[in-house]
Amino acid sequence: MIGVTELGYVGLEVADPAAWKDYATQCVGMEILDDGESDRFYLRMDNWHHRFVVHTGQRDDMVYMGWRVPDAQALERAERVLKEAGIDCRVATPEEAAERHVLGLLKLHDPSGIPTEIFWGPRVDMHLPFHPGRRMHGRFLTGERQGLGHCLIQAKDPVATYKFYSLLGLKGAIEYHLQTPMGLAKPVFMHCNDRQHSVAFGIPSDKMLNHMMLEYTELNDLGFSHDIVRKRGIPVALQLGKHSNDQALTFYSATPSGWLMELGWGAVPSNDNQQYHLLDVFGHGPEATGMGLDVEL
Repeated sequence: MIGVTELGYVGLEVADPAAWKDYATQCVGMEILDDGESDRFYLRMDNWHHRFVVHTGQRDDMVYMGWRVPDAQALERAERVLKEAGIDCRVATPEEAAERHVLGLLKLHDPSGIPTEIFWGPRVDMHLPFHPGRRMHGRFLTGERQGLGHCLIQAKDPVATYKFYSLLGLKGAIEYHLQTPMGLAKPVFMHCNDRQHSVAFGIPSDKMLNHMMLEYTELNDLGFSHDIVRKRGIPVALQLGKHSNDQALTFYSATPSGWLMELGWGAVPSNDNQQYHLLDVFGHGPEATGMGLDVEL
């Protein structure tokens, strides 16, 4: 087992960068950082150089995930573990590491072909305090014990996907039995720190990324985002509600790329004692359909 400590960063490829800059700052509250690179910009949620790299392109999807390990020795151990498990990986060049603003990383793919990176030594800009894109009462919940949030990803082979993320050091199991238009879904939720889950899979998805979840430290900021999304008429797939597994108050709305953003507050810490649910505590009624999350919660 490798022992990753957090989901550190995510790479996106988007067809409409201007729409994304507006959405990320005004709807969500993230900060834009432009380093003068014509093909990308960065989104900050805390004092890290970035949590998202937003590349210009046509895929409108996630293009890589970055999982953190503590140090160079842990990265060397990760390389050995992966190779012993028969998983192809390679050490990134110094130029590739510099491009990610980390001290070192491995490049590989998960069983569904999702580009995956394991890194150490992210750039943290303490001299450049996080400045939200709009007024906020608090901050985003991040840090070594939470990471940037969670993502629900494509899993062509759920069993192989579970084994892969277990090898990375994540724990978890099926936490819901959900009714969908294609029958019963049994999504798996996995954690590597205090965040109740950093990755989930088991709901069919055409894209690599079904949704991202970002969490606020203050309920008021979730309320602000909900009001802004509603006033702008952005499609909402699942209305405001409270999950049974992480107990977060959240809602799901469309990003400019078509996949969903789940914004939330108040999640409980992860727990190794597993259980499953049929429905959420309240809310999360379905509204806009056809965005990859037509489930009965």
